[in-house]
Amino acid sequence: MLGYAFCGSFCTHASSLRELERLVQSGYEIQPIFSETVWRTDTRFGRAEELRHAVESLCRREIIHTVVDAEPLGPAIRLDALILAPCTGNTLAKIANGITDTAVCMAAKAHLRCDGRLLIALASNDAMSQNLGSIASLITRRSVYFVPMLQDDPNGKPHSLVAE
Repeated sequence: MLGYAFCGSFCTHASSLRELERLVQSGYEIQPIFSETVWRTDTRFGRAEELRHAVESLCRREIIHTVVDAEPLGPAIRLDALILAPCTGNTLAKIANGITDTAVCMAAKAHLRCDGRLLIALASNDAMSQNLGSIASLITRRSVYFVPMLQDDPNGKPHSLVAE
């Protein structure tokens, strides 16, 4: 079973949902995970309730969205891999510094404590500035992998990176 976690890069949720759908269609069993912000926040990109419904219908599982419910992912509930898509710069920094104050951060910590594979699809406007240290910290860690990244708007957002 794969874990698939959504963080608050709301403008990338539609593309992330398409990737999740491809995984399900390929036969993977998915445990969805939402940050608390994604769980409750309506934006110009969509309503939280609609995203929750789409993901739960697709995965046929309830979404983990609390720190308490995410904690067993590792020792008690083994995942073949945990995918963070999108992973915000905020979540990346927290994981790099061992902060576990959200469901996604706790899921990552719990999963990594058993050397589980963590795949990060970053979407951050400050990846090549404030978050470059977090990328460097995690890219050298065993079992942590990054989806290849590119600048989505080099002129308008020169420090931004988004996973392909």
